[in-house]
Amino acid sequence: MGRELTELFLRIGARFTRVEPRRRMRDYVCGLLGPVGRKNSWQQFAGHPAPHRLQHLLARAYWSADEVRDDLQAYIGEQLGTPDGVLILDDTSFVKKGTVSAGVQRQYSGTAGACI
Repeated sequence: MGRELTELFLRIGARFTRVEPRRRMRDYVCGLLGPVGRKNSWQQFAGHPAPHRLQHLLARAYWSADEVRDDLQAYIGEQLGTPDGVLILDDTSFVKKGTVSAGVQRQYSGTAGACI
């Protein structure tokens, strides 16, 4: 894990009152950033034997998504920001596949240039 990611985890980790959710948050983010193509809330490659701990983090653990978002926004501003800067995120990086998975219905994809 890089120094920048460790620094970010320390900042955001303060928003989690217990060490267990803090560790699960770290595992979840590392799983999302990992090399596996298809990702889900289980994140098997994060080393968890079952999905329960990560699902608890996402559904029942006490933490404020707004506060974590604000911390992340401040961190990004410090790292990338300039007084007149704008950051644009576009999540149309790949075309969905299949017919039964969530999010595969007909949709616009900027990378494909049309409704698919």
